[in-house]
Amino acid sequence: MKVIAFNGSPHRNGTTSAGIGAITEELEKENITVETVHVGGEYVHGCAGCGKCRELKRCVFDDIVNQCIGKINQADGLILGSPVYYGGIAGTFKCFLDRLFFCGSDTKYKVAAVVAALRRSGGIAVHQSLCNYLNLGQMIITPTQYWSLIHGNSVQEALEDKEGMQVMRVTGRNMAWLLKAVADARQKALPPTEPRVWTNFIH
Repeated sequence: MKVIAFNGSPHRNGTTSAGIGAITEELEKENITVETVHVGGEYVHGCAGCGKCRELKRCVFDDIVNQCIGKINQADGLILGSPVYYGGIAGTFKCFLDRLFFCGSDTKYKVAAVVAALRRSGGIAVHQSLCNYLNLGQMIITPTQYWSLIHGNSVQEALEDKEGMQVMRVTGRNMAWLLKAVADARQKALPPTEPRVWTNFIH
């Protein structure tokens, strides 16, 4: 099994990475491979709302987003990690996620988890925003004992957040269990799907 982790922080080895790393350790103990992609250091164009991706099955802006569509399609699980900037997802990562999920990546019934790294406050808003992508992608969000937040303004401070690090470890163990449970469940018939209905609220 394989999990793709997207690090949305501009800092490759910062606090977001520390949170992702704690989850990764638990997954690797269960022989689950994790590939971490550093997105936050890239220049990512925002979604232009052109809708061409529905036809092309990729984005018209040919950058890291298109590279990662294939990675998701081949993966069994996904981790989204972002720092908290002004109470929201880091800008580059928000652009990346908007395009990645709108392009129609194969996420349905795959297992996912999130990490929000912060100095002081705003973590719940980012946690919820990250989960919005997973919910609309029809992914199975890993349960854990508290919100998946890691506090600290440096890696050392993040490692000293004993409760936060424990939440990451529990998330990793639960994700490993869930990945295996979903793999077993895929042997059975999946729920039927309906053609998508779009309703615009204009009379």
